[in-house]
Amino acid sequence: MPDKRTRKTIARNKAARHAYFIDETFEAGLVLTGTEVRSLRERNCNIADSFCLIRGGEAWLMGVHIRPYSHGGVWNVDPDRRRKLLLHRRQIDYLDGKLRMKGLALVPLELYFDEHNRVKITIGLARGKKLYDKRADMAKRDSDREIQRALKERSRY
Repeated sequence: MPDKRTRKTIARNKAARHAYFIDETFEAGLVLTGTEVRSLRERNCNIADSFCLIRGGEAWLMGVHIRPYSHGGVWNVDPDRRRKLLLHRRQIDYLDGKLRMKGLALVPLELYFDEHNRVKITIGLARGKKLYDKRADMAKRDSDREIQRALKERSRY
């Protein structure tokens, strides 16, 4: 995976980490048109309600909204179309086997430009959280915040 300093983040799915336990992450390429890439350079993308499927031995990204490019004209494509993910055959077979298990989903986490200015997406193999898991995460985050605040206050004197 590329260094975080060399990537330019387009969109993040913050709700995914709240709603799911992320077991594994994978980096995949996307099949896009030229006007979609230009639109992504303007940061016109929403991956909040998106998901991934494996159908017919291919990985697909569904529910991503890439706004039409402002100067695209007739070359703009449907903003909500499904897009093919570029993964290795072994990865697709592995993910297909895992997705057949109960309770696992393939969730997009981050869309970005890599060091060669190619659009990449980080997808996570995820298990859904129960309500009590979400509450425990929020309580841990609040307690960590209080500890950091207390340490900062202590270091001032």
